[in-house]
Amino acid sequence: MNKNKKQIIIMSIIAIISLILFIVWGLTAKNYRFNLSLRIPKVLGILIAGGSISVASILFQTITNNRIITPSIIGLDSLYSLVQTVVVFVFGSTSLFMVNKTVNFLTSGTLMVLLAMILFKVVLKKSKNNIFLLLLVGTVVGTLFRSMSSFMQVLIDPNEYDALQTKLFASFSLVNTKIILVSIIIIVILGLFLYKDFGKLDVMSLGREQAINLGVDYDKFSKKILVIVAILVSLSTALVGPITFLGILVVNLTYEITKTYRHSVLLIVGTLISIIALVGGQFLVERVFTFNTTISIIINFIGGIYFINLLLRESKL
Repeated sequence: MNKNKKQIIIMSIIAIISLILFIVWGLTAKNYRFNLSLRIPKVLGILIAGGSISVASILFQTITNNRIITPSIIGLDSLYSLVQTVVVFVFGSTSLFMVNKTVNFLTSGTLMVLLAMILFKVVLKKSKNNIFLLLLVGTVVGTLFRSMSSFMQVLIDPNEYDALQTKLFASFSLVNTKIILVSIIIIVILGLFLYKDFGKLDVMSLGREQAINLGVDYDKFSKKILVIVAILVSLSTALVGPITFLGILVVNLTYEITKTYRHSVLLIVGTLISIIALVGGQFLVERVFTFNTTISIIINFIGGIYFINLLLRESKL
């Protein structure tokens, strides 16, 4: 564990330095109050989103025993886009749902968790807890939601579509502090649920048969983890928007750096890597590209290249 402790310390130092640089860069005696009022909520959003995505991805890959797929495969990102599109299509971009970020956040997050719960209950019950059938159904449902969103986006007014675009791409600009408070409370509660299950997660990474032989109630525990994953993905997506490839990028880098199966280490290092990646991406958005692009485009571009590299490496094995 000494090696892992050193890695955690080093990653923590890098993350702290990155956050400090992001906060203080360009501050002067004249503008520091205004800039800090904008940057501190962004930093809080980065901490919440980074932690949620990394933890959800690690947990999801643990119960599926697959390091290529991520929670977005069950269609939650697509449902978020569909919800935003339906609201603009039916009520317009000036409706309460779009204008009030708190209402938008709570409604989107609730619907995403409900969809996940329905998928888990129906599919797992009928398939006798077949996780891979759940992934297949989630992929089909996600494709359906994306198709429905694209169809409605073609039909809506161009001005309405322009307003919709701000919801379909991840952004840390003008984060609602009320949403952040609710998010922190949810994460603390989930953290308390997870803390006592680190040992079970370590066993789960060995596979279904081995976990059952070692005394873990695999089916019941898998459902519990899937619910936590659904809540975390819903939380991060509803808070900042979808970041498709961040999970796969962070998780695989975490495994390569730590070389361990202990989730007490994986979850911490994964969260730190995610925070560093998001801080770096947001810094590029603001300082290099001067807000001409979004953080999701940068993360998805890098993550997409890394994903293709993973597929090529797997095909050679």
